[in-house]
Amino acid sequence: MSTISDLERRLGKALDRIAQSAQSLRGADQAPAADTPDPSEMEVLRNQLEAERAKNAKLSERVNAVRQRQESSFTTLERRLARMTEQLDLQSLEMLRLKKANTKLIEANRQLRESSEAKIIEPSTINRAMAAELEALRAERAAERAEMEDVLGELKPIVNAGEANG
Repeated sequence: MSTISDLERRLGKALDRIAQSAQSLRGADQAPAADTPDPSEMEVLRNQLEAERAKNAKLSERVNAVRQRQESSFTTLERRLARMTEQLDLQSLEMLRLKKANTKLIEANRQLRESSEAKIIEPSTINRAMAAELEALRAERAAERAEMEDVLGELKPIVNAGEANG
């Protein structure tokens, strides 16, 4: 009979564990219903969400404004770079022209000096020397003009800004 009483005791303990598990399952099903927020708390949360959305919209507007300013500045810098590149190309061409004219002038002066030393001065040598000197002066003048245009190009935005402010 002791085995029957042992079985009854073990069966009772098993039934108690089943009852406790059933209660804990019922309690777990009912717990979320107790955690539902009240309507006033939901309203507060909605208001906070709307405030954050408004802040986000303002920040997006600021980002767009900064992006537009950067694009505008970039475009301005690109135009300025293109203008400066053109000016540099023009100066390079004028300097090349000046070098060629000076080379011709040096050669013409050498020929004129040799003719003078030989005491045979031909009019064509004098004409070539004068033409070379004239060409050198023209090339120098063009190079100075290109440099002056560069300076004026840099001063123009400053003058325009001064006129806009004044």
